[in-house]
Amino acid sequence: MPTASPFDRVILGDLVLPDAVLPGGYVAVRGETIAAIGQGAPPPARETADHSGRLILPGLVDGHMHTSSSTGWPGIEGASRSAAAGGVTTCVDMPYDVPRPVTDAAILHEKIDWVNRLSHVDMALYGTITKAGGVEAIAGLAEAGACSFKLSTYEYDAVRFPRIDHPTMLAAFREIAKTGLMCAIHNEDQELVLRLTEEARAAGRTDPIMHARTRPPLAESMADLEIFEMALETGCHVHIAHSSIARGFELAEVFRRSGARTSGEACIQYLCMTEEDLVRLEGFGKCNPPFRTAAEVERMWAAFAAGQVAYVSTDHAPWPRERKLYTGDIFAPGAGLTGMQSFAPLMYSLLAERGLPPSLMALYCAERPARFHGLYPRKGALRIGCDADLCVLERGDFTFDASDIRDREDARWSPYDGRAMKARVAATFLRGACIWDGREVLAEPGTGRFVPRQHRDSVLGEA
Repeated sequence: MPTASPFDRVILGDLVLPDAVLPGGYVAVRGETIAAIGQGAPPPARETADHSGRLILPGLVDGHMHTSSSTGWPGIEGASRSAAAGGVTTCVDMPYDVPRPVTDAAILHEKIDWVNRLSHVDMALYGTITKAGGVEAIAGLAEAGACSFKLSTYEYDAVRFPRIDHPTMLAAFREIAKTGLMCAIHNEDQELVLRLTEEARAAGRTDPIMHARTRPPLAESMADLEIFEMALETGCHVHIAHSSIARGFELAEVFRRSGARTSGEACIQYLCMTEEDLVRLEGFGKCNPPFRTAAEVERMWAAFAAGQVAYVSTDHAPWPRERKLYTGDIFAPGAGLTGMQSFAPLMYSLLAERGLPPSLMALYCAERPARFHGLYPRKGALRIGCDADLCVLERGDFTFDASDIRDREDARWSPYDGRAMKARVAATFLRGACIWDGREVLAEPGTGRFVPRQHRDSVLGEA
């Protein structure tokens, strides 16, 4: 009788690790997990996926996305489909959903059911609290598998996305500290932003640049100081959900030196987009915090080079196209960008344009977000025993085309439409199965699974 092949599938290519690129490598899969990695002659397997000459990274882990902020839980299907086409195999979804945010374990379980029915990729979930009286639900959310918590210093909606006042936030931080989970914060000072917006409207200034002028860097740093002081007081791991300014990372480092558990992430747009892009893109370039100056983008890269950034995410928020149209009032369109399908090619391109190695992508777009959200070592790495999640990149000269986004028709827009890219996603593997072949999403809704937090250890990423 013939001997059975020891592996189900072998994928060939150049392996991208957090500290090196191994040319001529292979990843061998048994079942849904990585069973062997190496270089040279591959072992026998029932199937071979030959991506020789291409880069094989761990499947990206997007630590910040909003599938359901505009369309509710049915939005999970389209957003996760674009994730599969973008090499993102694990999404960490925010809790500010329509019509109900994820404020207790019962709602979390409902959302988990939707994830398991609709998602094309694996998904971890944030929890949050109600505007008042929600602190007692924190322990239950953690027990039910929430990976992290999210609160806000700025109010978009009193129910869906409320501002949490200082006494309630302090109480919440104390409870979250008991769970060991991270708490991310939407960090903008509400009083300052509201006053500046009122003054802009009164002066008849509703043109695109005023979105940036009414949400200045000071609005972020003021909020950062408040939340970090409370982190120092409570022992909670408090994390800036999106710092558009390098000072946010500097403040996190200052407070860490004082004994606080503080960190912050950079969304990819803050590493490449500027105020000029906001003027050019109008509503389609509106996000919060807003794009900053070209000089601030350079400071962000300096913070990245200094190791101050926790990880890089997208803050993917696929508003329907009509909700992004600018008709003379920049304060009217929804705030948020699409970014899932452009994430991998754009991050590779930004690194390549600066002469930086793709190993940084494996670290900051896969391993570190998995660590911060308690999903490592199951997710985020090319390691024996990890889920066999892979992102395969083909290097070359490409152009990002928003019409190719694999989502509902009104979500096929992008601030990066027409941008030159140095790579494209040639294949995506989720737990050993090919879910994107470079042309079509092969996964069906429900291929993805909810991934609960694997442990209660919250890391700060210095190691």
